[in-house]
Amino acid sequence: MVTYAPRQLSLGVSLNDDATFDNFYAPASQHHNALVVDGLRRQVEGKAEAFVYLWGAPGAGLTHLLQASCHYAQTLGQSIQYLPLRDMAGYAPAELFVGLEALDLVCLDCLTSIAGRGDWELAIFNLYNALRDGGKKLLVAAEQSPRELPLQLEDLRSRLQWGVTYQVHSLSDEDKQQALQKRARARGLELNDEVAQFIIQRLPRDTNELFCQLQRLDQASLAEQRKLTIPFVKKVLSL
Repeated sequence: MVTYAPRQLSLGVSLNDDATFDNFYAPASQHHNALVVDGLRRQVEGKAEAFVYLWGAPGAGLTHLLQASCHYAQTLGQSIQYLPLRDMAGYAPAELFVGLEALDLVCLDCLTSIAGRGDWELAIFNLYNALRDGGKKLLVAAEQSPRELPLQLEDLRSRLQWGVTYQVHSLSDEDKQQALQKRARARGLELNDEVAQFIIQRLPRDTNELFCQLQRLDQASLAEQRKLTIPFVKKVLSL
């Protein structure tokens, strides 16, 4: 079984070691999402547009994809920084972004959370320009498309539309079950259809939440040397 061991970055931000391109579930019914993964790989490799905007509903896998890009960039020897803007509200953006223009790849998650805040929008606008001038790469994610994002600074909206925009589609419940079972197998866990369906039905449909709860089950299964059964899942997750 695999235990969660995040990689520590500057600013106290960490990457989930499970968040890789190989772990991103894009079934045949989600061919578009497979194209998104390919586009992100090419961005990191410098074979495609350097500025990419991802958008999709909560739980569609945006955070996973941003962190997967960071992991992939690191395997290529690139310098990276991942910033979940939802958790950065206590920072002054102009100070937070100091030096980021020198990095090979900057990933800004949860752009929706700072939309409408003038200081943040101006800081991101300036960062965008600095990264472009330096030939670096920027990957951002939000719940809305650039046109729909409630920004005050129209110049920032214009910049965000300069690059490539991908919509990441949410998985169906059946696909979420398959994704959960694939992640379980990667951890060395046996998760049969009955137990997987029970988890999907009882927990929020957000894939990030499902994977977090699978991590809890993995740790409990290892500690108690138990298989994943419905009674055991009920006990561990207090369902």
